[in-house]
Amino acid sequence: MEKTADAAAPKKLSLKEKYVHMTRGLAWETSYEPMEKVFPQTHFEGIKIHDWDKWEDPFRLTMDAYWKYQAEKERKLYAIIDAFQQNNGHLNVSDGRYINTLKLFLTGISPEEYSAHRLFAMLGRNFEGVGPQIAAQMQSIDELRHVQTQIHTISQYNKFFGGMHDWRHMHDRVWYLSVPKSYFEDAMTAGPFEAIVAISFSFEYVLTNLIFMPFMSAAAYNGDMATVTFGFSAQSDESRHMTLGIECIKFLLEQDPDNVPIVQRWIDKWFWRGYRVLTLVSMMLDFMLPKKVMSWKEAWEIYFVQNGGSLFNDLARYGIRMPKYWEQTVAASDRLSSEAWNTFYNYAAAANFNPWCPSDENLDWMSEKYPETFDKYYRPRFEHYRELEKQGKRFYNTTLPMLCQVCQVPLVFSEPDDPTQTCYRESAYLGHAFHTCSDGCKDIFDHEPEKYSQAWLPVHQIYQGNCFEPGTDPTAEGFDALAAVLQYYHFQPGDNMDYRGSPDEANWLKWKGHSPQKDDKQAA
Repeated sequence: MEKTADAAAPKKLSLKEKYVHMTRGLAWETSYEPMEKVFPQTHFEGIKIHDWDKWEDPFRLTMDAYWKYQAEKERKLYAIIDAFQQNNGHLNVSDGRYINTLKLFLTGISPEEYSAHRLFAMLGRNFEGVGPQIAAQMQSIDELRHVQTQIHTISQYNKFFGGMHDWRHMHDRVWYLSVPKSYFEDAMTAGPFEAIVAISFSFEYVLTNLIFMPFMSAAAYNGDMATVTFGFSAQSDESRHMTLGIECIKFLLEQDPDNVPIVQRWIDKWFWRGYRVLTLVSMMLDFMLPKKVMSWKEAWEIYFVQNGGSLFNDLARYGIRMPKYWEQTVAASDRLSSEAWNTFYNYAAAANFNPWCPSDENLDWMSEKYPETFDKYYRPRFEHYRELEKQGKRFYNTTLPMLCQVCQVPLVFSEPDDPTQTCYRESAYLGHAFHTCSDGCKDIFDHEPEKYSQAWLPVHQIYQGNCFEPGTDPTAEGFDALAAVLQYYHFQPGDNMDYRGSPDEANWLKWKGHSPQKDDKQAA
């Protein structure tokens, strides 16, 4: 029987039609339950959405195209990582001290990639519109892939260096790791719109370049091709995430003018919270890299002041201004890293990496980069520490610092207009005093005191006896509280304390055939 025209094969869909069917075509209206009951979290924050179809998908990826694209990246990534391992690539980094930047990044950021995976999976369930549902699903898979690739890098370096063996355990317990951890847990316990503003816009779009761009450049400059590889593999995803962030903001602002003040408050909050997390990046750039690529102040000027300024100029037409207190970040950009590195030098026993006193060359570099402040306020302090080391009186701070109730960084920052005074703010709630490190963190606390008054602060928990292994008896004769806390952290000998005299230094000198003096000179 001859085929009729009606029985002819169906016309092949165009790419646009296929995209619509495989994304927007997956949505449906509920019949026996109202949509607001199925998606209750899209309403309680006060955000008004009139038309979900106005959401634009900048990359217009379908899931089949996504898997093909990512699979090709995976093949290239693991080929390079395997070659790095087989050729003992860890011996080609600039200096043994450099590995401490990896300990900081891989134990501080990699677990948050997994937190972001969980958060975006949650967003995919709680957004009512199919556009953001699909975008959140793809980003959730991206974030899971990122942590998997970074775990491969951890597995390589963990064979040869300390501090990374129990990175997941440490993430939930070590005091300074509560800073990035609390950021993502804060976002995960917010509503869906605030969460996507926190991560996709404030972190991914506004601030992520300050993590990936200088760090990946520094990794390449210091011979660490494993990190460069996973970094650039992730960064191609980050470009999509950044585009999602700006689309999210514009969508919310265009839907209803009542959304503008809500979004502005979220931008103010999450910009400041993210800026405090980047304290760790500032000291990495200025003090921890044997071969330096740029100063923290230069990075902040390029990636926030210039790039961020252009972004907020664009958003001004919606009624959005620069984040509150951004001027304070510029004023503090020539102090932040010195205040942070001083803190970790003081508390070397309680971190899972090995700090050191800056060399003359590092001090001279800092003097050149920060001519207005470093020689006046910070160089004398580091030179004093070094003189104490020579006398065998290396200074360790044996007290526990007061932590900020919001960002959970110790109260070590100086006043915005006075580098000689510690910045300290106090709020009252339910008859209790709560301490914060800045005007930005105080504003955040005062707007949501019922949330932040419940924060799990490591120092408070240590003093309350909650950071000891089960069965520990603090009343026992000769009880060493610090040793008990380090056991709770799962620290092993060499994970903490100074780089000088550490197993990492001893191994590096043996591998490279250096003397300690030559090693010091190279690190400078």
